Amino acid sequence: MESFSSKDMAMKAQNKILSRMASKSMVQMFIDDTSSEILDEFYRVSKIHSGNRTEAQKVVKDLVKVVVKVGVLFRHDRFSKEELSLAQDFKKKLHQGVMTAISFQEVEFTFDKAVMTELLTDCRDILLKLVEKHLTPKSLGRIRHVFNHYSDQDLLTNLYTPGGPLWPNLTKICRDLNKLVEEGKL
Repeated sequence: MESFSSKDMAMKAQNKILSRMASKSMVQMFIDDTSSEILDEFYRVSKIHSGNRTEAQKVVKDLVKVVVKVGVLFRHDRFSKEELSLAQDFKKKLHQGVMTAISFQEVEFTFDKAVMTELLTDCRDILLKLVEKHLTPKSLGRIRHVFNHYSDQDLLTNLYTPGGPLWPNLTKICRDLNKLVEEGKL
């Protein structure tokens, strides 16, 4: 007899639909206003830094797809105990990265690109290990694309240059990250 699970089929359908709905209006259905504002700033940072609107859109779209897919997996209890432990490790590392990013912005000239790059790389590696059994190679590539893009040392250096063209974007990002931390969402 064939193995059939309507729950599995529903999750696959939901993932398929969500993977095609990464437009700004659809993001707002799944991501709160503060997070949406952060994503908008990430887009602006990417666009200003790269000078490439298409690439900036692609990296943010990839980020949204990853967030939604991981959320769907979590809501459908798809992670094993070991994977849930990895999820906690990811959450801790992400929180550490957020607090470090905020600190580097608040205290000018303390920015250390090696520290930020390492934090982002560690987050990427933990997340990849968490979802490797659940997502397609294309989705895993999206994770690499997002983290590699934002851990680029030139981008980070430009972002953390006080008075530089990306400084106002960083200020907004850190303000909203602080808000998410205070609300217990990060």
